[in-house]
Amino acid sequence: MSVPFDLSTGLVLVRGEVFGPTGSVDVDLAVDTGATDTVIDEQLLILVGYDPAAVSSRQSVVMGSGVVSVPQLPVSKFSALGQDRVNFPIIAHTLPPSAGMDGVLGLDFFRDQILTLDFQKGEITLNPGQTP
Repeated sequence: MSVPFDLSTGLVLVRGEVFGPTGSVDVDLAVDTGATDTVIDEQLLILVGYDPAAVSSRQSVVMGSGVVSVPQLPVSKFSALGQDRVNFPIIAHTLPPSAGMDGVLGLDFFRDQILTLDFQKGEITLNPGQTP
């Protein structure tokens, strides 16, 4: 599936959806192949019924400010680029309002897939990888 992205912005942004116990929310995510994990703003996870403060699983993550310990929780369903993930681990982290996004779509979402970024067309495509 191919999805357009805006060539005029500094980030490749795609739309995703997070499903939780009390509903779902659309999120704007920066495609970040330098991030090993997918991160979503903590307040949006709370909005759909998750409680990051109650999660015992924490992950050490390198951020611009240094290494921080943040909650990682499985969301019941996460969708982006035409693909769904069930019980997908998401890192909850507070993002500044100036970030212009709700989180980052990291390598964990792209593993074993074929990711194509076409900057001439402004399209991103994610297809299942081939099994050996």
